[in-house]
Amino acid sequence: MIGIDIIKTSRMKHLIERFGEKGLKKFLCDEEISLVKSHKTASGFWATKEAFSKAIGTGIGAECSFKDIKIYKTDKGAPKLALSKSLVERFYILNATLSITHDGEYAISVVNIECNSPTTDKIEQF
Repeated sequence: MIGIDIIKTSRMKHLIERFGEKGLKKFLCDEEISLVKSHKTASGFWATKEAFSKAIGTGIGAECSFKDIKIYKTDKGAPKLALSKSLVERFYILNATLSITHDGEYAISVVNIECNSPTTDKIEQF
């Protein structure tokens, strides 16, 4: 399953200017906040969490909260996903990969999820 999200980075800049770290804590944990170097980084993290929730078909809400998804970085700086146990079990997630990019005033993220669910609909037939 694939999810994608785009955010105008000025939205995140305004959130940080208005609420500071308290605004970031609405969608990031302390470890993620320590990785944020600018409003553009925060925008990429927001887009990643939104893209993930779209890939599983729920959006951010009761079934998948911002705090169920954690972004961390490898030693080389590549972003990776860690997921809550409840998400992994509920959606039969085997693996999740992501890509974040920035261009001008936009941050974009794509998330690919591999699941092992016997109930996953493959393709509509007619």
